[in-house]
Amino acid sequence: MYKNILVPVSFEADRNAKAAMAVAQKLGGQDAKITCMHVMEHLPRYATEYLPAGHLENTKAEIIQALLALAAETPGAASLVLEGAPSRTILDHAKNNNVDLIVIAGHQPGVQDYLLGSTAAKVVRHAHCAVHVIR
Repeated sequence: MYKNILVPVSFEADRNAKAAMAVAQKLGGQDAKITCMHVMEHLPRYATEYLPAGHLENTKAEIIQALLALAAETPGAASLVLEGAPSRTILDHAKNNNVDLIVIAGHQPGVQDYLLGSTAAKVVRHAHCAVHVIR
């Protein structure tokens, strides 16, 4: 059984965060520390100038509420919102916090993923620990 599990959460329509949390709970058992995490990407300054006032703060508050609700469904789970490049932030957090399993929801790859690579693919390739991908 795994002891410290990270579940990166994306709120895109084709990702199944609840399934990822359920798998994390099964693989960790009752004593595992499970952290569901969302990474907010930095937007270029020129793009933020066109957003309504308070948009980023409101979005972050909505994400925090959604993560809290998701974590509440899993006993002992915690939530975390970080900012940065998703794959790098996930990998850095996992390494710096002694995560022994990452459970990440992926999607069916398209041509663009073969050229650029999705977040899940980058995490699988570069993680120092086990990675379980949910489709």
